[in-house]
Amino acid sequence: MYPERVVSSMRPTESLHLGHYFGGLQKWLKLQAETPCMFFVADWQALTTHFDDAQSIEEKSWEMLLDWLAAGIDPSQATLFIQSHVPEHAELHLLLSMATPLSWLQESPSFLAHVAKSSQAASYALLGEACLRAADVLIYRASSVALAPDEMDAVAMMGEMARRFNHLYGKEKDFEEKSQLAVKKLGSKRAKLYMELRAEYQEQGIDEALAQAKAVLDDAQNLSMIDRERLFGYLEGSRMLILVEPDGLELPPSQMPGFDGQPMTYALKNHIALRETRQSVERKVRSMATDPQRTQGQLRGNPTHCSVWPMQRAMTNAESSERVRQGCISGRLSCVECKRMLCDAIALVQEPIHERAQAYLDDPSLVRAIVADGCDSARKLAQETMRDVRDAMGLNYSL
Repeated sequence: MYPERVVSSMRPTESLHLGHYFGGLQKWLKLQAETPCMFFVADWQALTTHFDDAQSIEEKSWEMLLDWLAAGIDPSQATLFIQSHVPEHAELHLLLSMATPLSWLQESPSFLAHVAKSSQAASYALLGEACLRAADVLIYRASSVALAPDEMDAVAMMGEMARRFNHLYGKEKDFEEKSQLAVKKLGSKRAKLYMELRAEYQEQGIDEALAQAKAVLDDAQNLSMIDRERLFGYLEGSRMLILVEPDGLELPPSQMPGFDGQPMTYALKNHIALRETRQSVERKVRSMATDPQRTQGQLRGNPTHCSVWPMQRAMTNAESSERVRQGCISGRLSCVECKRMLCDAIALVQEPIHERAQAYLDDPSLVRAIVADGCDSARKLAQETMRDVRDAMGLNYSL
């Protein structure tokens, strides 16, 4: 019905580090080569928890976009934009909130988790964030939304909101008559097959008949978008499908450890920034703790007692990391040499990132041009959806 499309976002609350690169960003790189993708900076989402640091959002947004481009996100394959520059997000958020039960928002796992760990009073925006996140995806009628594993509950909420909206507002005036007129536009042969399959599904519940009928509509090239929507809704009952329920795509959690062996985060200050300089990386690696029992280079070590080993294992392939492990255990590889090898492995990942970033640092207008084009593309899609939403809700009346 609608083209396959993946939507995903990040909040500009912190700079990106290697943990982000080896987690969500690598999945994005794979997705952009397979499916049309829309990646956006969720600056409004960031304000639901960082409203007291609003002045830093702009700078962090542009830094994040630069990091994406440096990591290899390709604007010829993916649409890059900023949430707040597509105001239709806010409009759909508002309209969804009109019909979303309060209990759904109060029981949202992400809302409850934030309330449990934060000393700040929960804001109205935080309570309604589930509506905003749903609007961010539903506005593009996305087939899939890519989220972190601990955010997958949001996909079910998006689906519930889409279903509720379609149920409440999908019953178009004169829907039956308009649908029958749309059937005739299929041509006599297709129209007959469509109606037979519709009857099989509605009278006998044959799922295969539903799939075949949808295939008939997919093959019909002469239908307008609105007629296509009517006929998809007509298949399953008497309602239009206005908002699409997305599937969830799980972004892999990063396996990148920090300097202390714990997951790499800014909170623990154990991170390496995506575009950190070689000198800074070397300084941090030199300070990493090694096996305390290995007081001399020729002594045998135990990698499990060393904070360098988890990062070494994450940064290198299985063959290289095994050589490091054996060198440590046998005493043939000194801690100094091991750290140098880790710095080289990090540099191997960061060098192409630095190279791509330099072109945008030399000419910042390139980033702004890419994002301006992305915002324009995103707005066109969002405006199409909002036109249908307003029509369904009876809000397209003129003065």
